[in-house]
Amino acid sequence: MWLWLREDMSWSLGVIGGFVLFAYGIIPTFQPSHFHRVYAAYGGIFIVMALVWGWLFEKIVPDFTDIVGSSIAIIGVVVIFYMPRKIGGEKSIWVNPK
Repeated sequence: MWLWLREDMSWSLGVIGGFVLFAYGIIPTFQPSHFHRVYAAYGGIFIVMALVWGWLFEKIVPDFTDIVGSSIAIIGVVVIFYMPRKIGGEKSIWVNPK
């Protein structure tokens, strides 16, 4: 039994896609920042990468809504990852101060 990629795409493209997905899962673990922020940032980047992949390899041009949605995701990445924190430690919004 032969396994075929969707829409008769080449196996090399499948290998490249698999490597990108593997790297997407591994690279955040090497970052020096808090894992939850790095992973959230990679989520926003993944959204943009998915649109670019579709545009380059599947010839599906992103429409206005795709651009707006991915822009919102990137703005979220910037807010989560780069907003200044309190000096001397972080304070969770979910824990009542004592």
